[in-house]
Amino acid sequence: MKNTRSICLLVCCLFGGWAQAQTTVPSYPDKPVTLIIPFAAGGPTDVVARMMAIPMGKSLGQSVLVENVNGAGGTIASNRVARAAPNGYTIYLHHMGMATAPALYKKLPFDPLKDFEYIGQVLDVPMTLLARKDMPANTFPELLAYIKANKDKVSLADAGLGAVSNLCGLLFKSMIGVDINTIPYKGTGPAMNDLLGGQVDMLCDQTTQTVPMIKEGRVKVYGVTTTKRLAALPNIPTLDEQGLKGFEVKVWHGMYAPKGTPAPVLDKINAALRFAMQDPTVKQRMADLSSDIPPLEKITPQGLKTHLEAEIAKWDPIIRKAGVSAD
Repeated sequence: MKNTRSICLLVCCLFGGWAQAQTTVPSYPDKPVTLIIPFAAGGPTDVVARMMAIPMGKSLGQSVLVENVNGAGGTIASNRVARAAPNGYTIYLHHMGMATAPALYKKLPFDPLKDFEYIGQVLDVPMTLLARKDMPANTFPELLAYIKANKDKVSLADAGLGAVSNLCGLLFKSMIGVDINTIPYKGTGPAMNDLLGGQVDMLCDQTTQTVPMIKEGRVKVYGVTTTKRLAALPNIPTLDEQGLKGFEVKVWHGMYAPKGTPAPVLDKINAALRFAMQDPTVKQRMADLSSDIPPLEKITPQGLKTHLEAEIAKWDPIIRKAGVSAD
């Protein structure tokens, strides 16, 4: 009887230890991590991802490999990540398109608020409101007067439905109460080329592309889209201070993981993200691009969740009022 009890006790201990081992998160990571972005190589989000990949990999002890999964305004990549194994080996970097997708797409195959775990905010990129160099208006009040007097002739370029330049234009038109003729392009690169050539009148674009052109005098600039002036353009007033109270468009980025990714794994990824955001090379590069690193309290799961919810609430009525949508 004693031998039987001893055997049972041994089996229970072994089984209990095995069960505990099965519920413990394995050593993470023990292979490279894939960072998916929803846009083509060479674009602003791709630049940000590749900038962060090296220091994040250093923190994690494994390589972070950037994979471009572009198409359908980011919905293809978002859906792929939402369906990926929740093990920490697939993570996701997306910009404010995560917040605008619910209003833009009638049949969205994922839910931004339910199908992902949050890791943290990454980067804010300001925008500028530009016009062709020979635009008659020299100041923002003159621009508004010109637009109202020529509303059927003025053209506003953007990078297509759902692009940040498109959203900036929608907000601008909504706040000035004039429906300017919108000209969509396949990216802000072609749009900028036509602005420089005088084929279109106006464009709202990121500082990563516009600051050099503004400083070279190749375009006219009427304001920045943040509530505070930019260090790179200290003499350019904000649209907010020029009468469009509350006007703010920043190309914010967030990092996500599939729903169900274990908390200890998320903690390691968040620590790697925070490490990357404090890397001297990354900080200098972002400063050169006139981009802002969020405060540490926003580089957290709750910080990103709160921001995403606020951005969805902000953009949903603007997009629905404009009547724009994609299938």
